[in-house]
Amino acid sequence: MFAGINMQEIANVTETFAQLGKFFTQKEIAHHLGYSVRQISRWKSGESRIPGVAVFAMKQMLQTHVHSDADSDFTFIDLFAGIGGMRIGFEEHGGKCVFTSEWDNHAQKTYHANFHDGHAIAGDITKIDVADIPDHDVLLAGFPCQPFSIAGVSKKNAIGQPHGFECKTQGTLFFDVARIIAAKQPHAFLLENVKNLVSHDRGNTFKVIRDVLENELGYQITWKVINGKHFVPQSRERILIVGFREKTGFDWDAIPFPDLADPSNVLARILHREDGTEKDVDEGRFLSTENKVLDKYTLTDNLWAYLQAYAQKHKAKGNGFGCSVVTSDDTARTLSARYYKDGSEILISRGQSKNPRRLTPRECARLMGFPDSFLIPVSDTRAYQQFGNSVVVPLVKHVARLMKPCIMDLKDRSENGVWQGALFSV
Repeated sequence: MFAGINMQEIANVTETFAQLGKFFTQKEIAHHLGYSVRQISRWKSGESRIPGVAVFAMKQMLQTHVHSDADSDFTFIDLFAGIGGMRIGFEEHGGKCVFTSEWDNHAQKTYHANFHDGHAIAGDITKIDVADIPDHDVLLAGFPCQPFSIAGVSKKNAIGQPHGFECKTQGTLFFDVARIIAAKQPHAFLLENVKNLVSHDRGNTFKVIRDVLENELGYQITWKVINGKHFVPQSRERILIVGFREKTGFDWDAIPFPDLADPSNVLARILHREDGTEKDVDEGRFLSTENKVLDKYTLTDNLWAYLQAYAQKHKAKGNGFGCSVVTSDDTARTLSARYYKDGSEILISRGQSKNPRRLTPRECARLMGFPDSFLIPVSDTRAYQQFGNSVVVPLVKHVARLMKPCIMDLKDRSENGVWQGALFSV
């Protein structure tokens, strides 16, 4: 079975396989070693000999994981991961990501550029076998919101397409989350979606979600619609659903949210400083050598004229549609995935008699709370889509901080086999 090694070493390799199997799927082991899943299976079954270099690599993989686990407090999986916004929030509070799923190739590229942890990114969640998902303490999922968003529902109604759970391509993906929760039984989960999820289909959609999570899966859940404006200069309301496998004292108010009316929380915090004091982390991609935002982000005369006429037309009809021009002293509307089309929801004033400009992708990253160290390896168009679909990172950090005591409590109960009581009063 094993080339050039004695029986004791064979036993050691067998044990190494067994230990790796506790933390990694065969697909992840194959990805790390650079072999096919079939080859890994042949080694495990004794159908073919395992080279010594692969044995060494497996031991290194296990040692690295054990060391990494020693530095982490709990494990989590990142579903509908996008570019990793939720992951950043939970890593900040001691979590270790052990599995990632994201179907979009461009988002995968950004994710890969920023996170290096040895496991491959799984694709379409509907095709993932739960046996390929490692055990974990927390499940994170920002499942697709378009079927439930106000804009998404309006668009689908206009073209005669179903929405919500009737939307076969996205609306039913919640049930894949439920399928994984049922199989893996994590201590906790955090689900994120648009605030309209609560009211969609006269509340029936959310009623179904609650029934599945509470009655079918047996989790204790609580939810809250939170405005990202607590943390960034952007009005962005999202529902966050927190669930625990057992009763805890989780309290949304245990740690106060930052003041919504904070006068310092304005766009000046995220806009490029064009006075020469900003370090250009993107090496000329968005800024000129004079530290000015590149001219390509300023609207053309034709586009600016069109957007003004469009806004005026709807204003005359009493509608609220139209572009939004803001200054560094303002806060922004919600950044959407369609921002790349014309940037109309957030246009930055360039002064009187000058055309406004779009945000640069780096400014969009900052508007979502991503650090300047976050790499943007994709085109502007893809970057706008990715940040518009992401989460407000510091908001997730805050929720992770709220959840962690309860996560650790449940983890301790499970590991010790005894009830230790909730950390908070219920």
